[in-house]
Amino acid sequence: MSKKQNPVTPPADDNASPSVEVDTLHAKVAELTADLQRTRADFENYRKRVELEKTAARQAGEQKATKALLPVLDTVERAITHVPDDIAGHTWVKGITGLTKQLDKITKELGLEKIAASAGTPFDPSVHQAVQMDEDAEGDTEVIAAELQTGYRLNGLPIRDAMVKVTRK
Repeated sequence: MSKKQNPVTPPADDNASPSVEVDTLHAKVAELTADLQRTRADFENYRKRVELEKTAARQAGEQKATKALLPVLDTVERAITHVPDDIAGHTWVKGITGLTKQLDKITKELGLEKIAASAGTPFDPSVHQAVQMDEDAEGDTEVIAAELQTGYRLNGLPIRDAMVKVTRK
């Protein structure tokens, strides 16, 4: 019958000297220490990866929800822009204007901001989408002639480019 050996204790060898046994134990301790360090490093990498994945999932959810809200913001903005003059002072119109202010406040709290695209703003292809170009205009600099659809950034990153008409100055 074979004896079960302790993994830390080397097998008894009647011919082995005490220094050989100590060297064997030191080697085993070094091996176990290296295994522990690898396990700790693997766990730390796993923890960091899971945290990054959670952050990415949260950001993707925020982006998806915000993109779904953008058409509503566009509709309210167009409604305010095209109010007929004969009902401009009506309390209903004032209520809708107040709703717009509330929406602007909430969107700012969520990290949603409009991309600057007013007339005269320099054209930036990284945040502006040119859908019309004034071919007759002359000049060296491309600037925005008109904003056709508002663009937005979420937490500093563009989620929808502003659609603009471009001219030259």
